[in-house]
Amino acid sequence: MYNHCFQCPPADPIYTDPTVIVQDYYYPQIVPVVHTVQVVKRHHCVPVPKHVYNYVESDQNCSVSTNSVKRGAQVSRARGRR
Repeated sequence: MYNHCFQCPPADPIYTDPTVIVQDYYYPQIVPVVHTVQVVKRHHCVPVPKHVYNYVESDQNCSVSTNSVKRGAQVSRARGRR
C-alpha cells in the first residue's frame, strides 16, 4: 500500500471571466402626453309647429217678431191627438 505521506503541491488558481449580474431598478418618470380635443358646437334650426287660431267676429242684427205665430204658418196639431 501506498504511504499517504505524499502531498500534492498547491495548484495555481484558474480565473474565469466574471459573471455579470444586472439588477435593474425602475422609477416612475412623469411624461406629459397632450391630447387635443376640439369641440364643435353645431346649431340647427328645427321647425316646430305652433298653432295660432284666428277668430273672426261679426255682429248680426236679428229682429224679434212680436207675433207669436206668423201669418201663414201652420200650428202642429199632433199634440192634440192621442
